[in-house]
Amino acid sequence: MKHRLKPEVDIVLDVLEAVQAARPNDGFVQSILQQYRERGGLSKKQLEGLHGKASKIETIPQNKLSTLEAIIMRKHTKEKSVLPPITPLYTKDEVADTIIEKILQKYPQHKRVLFFKAKVDNNQPLTASELTELQKFEKLLSK
Repeated sequence: MKHRLKPEVDIVLDVLEAVQAARPNDGFVQSILQQYRERGGLSKKQLEGLHGKASKIETIPQNKLSTLEAIIMRKHTKEKSVLPPITPLYTKDEVADTIIEKILQKYPQHKRVLFFKAKVDNNQPLTASELTELQKFEKLLSK
């Protein structure tokens, strides 16, 4: 609980009661008045709504509205962070894919190249040694 300089002065309750007296059938004001009495506080959005309604009522003193504004400004504002851009975890290696296709056109049953094709199709990156092996197969094919 916060220690206030003058605990007998409750601006939020004063404004709530003044707005309820001016508009007794307002459901929003009744709801937040009940919540304030039960829990002892209101959210920033609720206080902003109360300030909006109270500023339209001329019988509420300006100093209480200013104090309510100060209370609202002291409240923490929750902000959602911006989502990072979505990037794929794996980008397909086009060079390896074309080499695999070229080899499989000539030798469709080549087991090692079929293994590489399965790896590439399952979005698993080829290691450096596998890439060099694939390039070696390509050189042998071009002879």
